[in-house]
Amino acid sequence: MIERILVLCFALFALAVWRSAHLLARENGPLDLIVRLRTVLGSSIMGRMMDCFYGLSFLIALPSTLWMSSSRKGFLIQWLALWAVAALLEQATQKQQKYVHVTPVSASYIDRVIRGV
Repeated sequence: MIERILVLCFALFALAVWRSAHLLARENGPLDLIVRLRTVLGSSIMGRMMDCFYGLSFLIALPSTLWMSSSRKGFLIQWLALWAVAALLEQATQKQQKYVHVTPVSASYIDRVIRGV
């Protein structure tokens, strides 16, 4: 019975980490509060962190793990596991992006196009 509760607790924490990181990194938030926060933070370290889902989920998983962990050995494993589950959920829920491979154009080609040769 206790194992089921621990597994359920871990699953709920993982969902909470993913949802919180997704809100901060990918959404505007209610009344555009998250967008305003990003604007205020600008290009500072915290502002750049707000744009990175994986960095945010790494940090957001820390307090959850502190609350959930009962041993020092399990702490690191649980922290990384929460982070991994959040990353997997993010990848699973992202829309398929089409990547277009762009071949670099040489400077000599651009010069020929400009000169009309």
